[in-house]
Amino acid sequence: MTKGQPLSVVQTLSEIGVKHLGENRVEEGIQKVTSYAGQTDIQWHMIGHVQSRKARQVSEHFDFFHALDRIKLARRLDRSLEELNRRLPTLLQFNVSGEMSKFGWLADDEDNWHTLFPEISQILELKNLEVQGVMTIAPYSPNPEDARPVFTRLRNLRDYLAVQFPQVEWNHLSMGMSADFEIGVQEGATMVRIGSAILGERI
Repeated sequence: MTKGQPLSVVQTLSEIGVKHLGENRVEEGIQKVTSYAGQTDIQWHMIGHVQSRKARQVSEHFDFFHALDRIKLARRLDRSLEELNRRLPTLLQFNVSGEMSKFGWLADDEDNWHTLFPEISQILELKNLEVQGVMTIAPYSPNPEDARPVFTRLRNLRDYLAVQFPQVEWNHLSMGMSADFEIGVQEGATMVRIGSAILGERI
């Protein structure tokens, strides 16, 4: 995660071989993407919550979107991608903790997972979004172990969706940040979102 880091940090990361960089603010991310437009080996990930009106910008500038959290945004992304003749690898964001400050489809109660089917089905019909898995953000806690049940629930949800929607390759679990990424990896994360643990505090 290069959020809040200057372009010099991006340059250093690129020079040492880091190829996947994440941003969670659209405008800041675009500034960095366009500054390194000639370096096509860098994959730019949009990780943060995106307002629907910024769908075009995400569609145009980013290579992977981690935080698709509602059908309205999905449709706007799909229309923009159609116009740009692009496809965008995407993760569906779920709130599996029940914490009300978190974005994502509410999925903290396994008995209600079936209610997610209609909107997920609609998203999977959009031809320019390539759903590849799921994402969540655990509530902050000084004890990383508190994130474990959240990550376990997301993994179980991914496995459940894989049975219900076998036409999708649910390859990715994006879960875990600087404070809890080790727990995320132990619970099956294929993507972790690490910023301060590598780069230090944001400027």
